[in-house]
Amino acid sequence: MAQRFVIHPTHAQPRLLAQAALILREGGVVATPTDASYVLACHLDNKEAVERMRAVRRLGDKHLLTLMCRDLSQLSTYARVDNRHYRFVREWTPGPYTFILPATKEVPRRLWHPSRRTIGIRVPASEVAAGLLKANGEPLLCTSLVLPGDDLALHEADEILERIGKLIDAVIDAGGQGFDHTTVVDLTGDEPVVVRAGLGTLGAAATSGR
Repeated sequence: MAQRFVIHPTHAQPRLLAQAALILREGGVVATPTDASYVLACHLDNKEAVERMRAVRRLGDKHLLTLMCRDLSQLSTYARVDNRHYRFVREWTPGPYTFILPATKEVPRRLWHPSRRTIGIRVPASEVAAGLLKANGEPLLCTSLVLPGDDLALHEADEILERIGKLIDAVIDAGGQGFDHTTVVDLTGDEPVVVRAGLGTLGAAATSGR
């Protein structure tokens, strides 16, 4: 059964986050809250952990996973971005947005979108997620915690443990979380394009047609 870390949502305990980060570095899969829905997260370079995470959600190789970063200092390592798009990303981070960008060679080829060679990157506005990323020391690969057959992400630690507690290694419990998705913005073209409207004012603007 997955280990449970009860963490304060705005004053996250560094000691507990360090324990969760150790699980990630040892190849574990962790459910963690963000500024949007709960996500499953694992170490970027651990192929077995990535495959376990895909198996929980029954995702094929073509499903684009997201690289969750602590801040934009890590952006140029994993994505190619010009000055104009960098300014756009900087304006909207941290926040509930995922930006699709061309991947650099630092991103393992098996994580690229198979036809576009892109990677999704986000910087969450969540103390818990930011603390976990700080404790881990590098970005984490993640995917929204929407299980097969469900329309919404799981948002309570009790339910996560009940349904997938035997399939993952830890759950970070910071109280009830939202179940809405991030807004996804494609930055591979000349202009930003919202490809999925979710949380945040960018998503609201796309929904209203502005």
